[in-house]
Amino acid sequence: MAFGEAHLWTASQETERQNAERMIAVIDYDAGNIKSVEKALQYLGEETAVTRDAETILSADGVILPGVGAFGDAMEKLCSYGLVDVIHRCVDGNIPFLGICLGLQLLFESSEESPGVEGLHILDGKIVRIPSDSDGGLKVPHIGWNNLSFPNEGRLFKGLPENPYVYFVHSYYLQAADERQVTAVTEYGVRIHASVEKGNVFACQFHPEKSSGVGMQILRNFIGVTKEGCAAGSGREE
Repeated sequence: MAFGEAHLWTASQETERQNAERMIAVIDYDAGNIKSVEKALQYLGEETAVTRDAETILSADGVILPGVGAFGDAMEKLCSYGLVDVIHRCVDGNIPFLGICLGLQLLFESSEESPGVEGLHILDGKIVRIPSDSDGGLKVPHIGWNNLSFPNEGRLFKGLPENPYVYFVHSYYLQAADERQVTAVTEYGVRIHASVEKGNVFACQFHPEKSSGVGMQILRNFIGVTKEGCAAGSGREE
């Protein structure tokens, strides 16, 4: 074996070793699209733990909160499994955190879908219903492909072309209190805040795991953030 070949083999083995020591936790709280997120991460070569165990979540290099369904039911599940405090500890510990679809909505104060139910309130803003189109041109829920524009720079969208298409399934949408945190928007009768970023917290109203090559690049970018956090010595709890 030539020296160059041996060197390349060693570098490849080292990469595999480093990846084996890394882990992204997908929070399991009985709320939908967990398997599709897990499969997407595995496709990208990431070690993944689908879990509701606090120790596992807090030792992860990155954490994803997926979800489909009703806001109130999801918050009830998070509370019953003792995950509300765990999620706040993740965020406070500077672990890269990604909310997807309902997972985005739960990060905010409240939702019109479930009056009186308090969200995680990690970010400021409200979740409101997409208005029905009296002419019948726009159906609610918003289901299907729609394009994004980027009002502010976001690390999740590095390397993407302008106006990429992603996949949505939702009846409620985010109105963020601070538009400086909004990194992607889409139009569906109203202007929808489709993605936000603040520090180590990221969230998407759309489903990157169902958004073909564009979605895979978004997940790759999140994985890149988790690796940067490791290199810098992230605030994970020991």
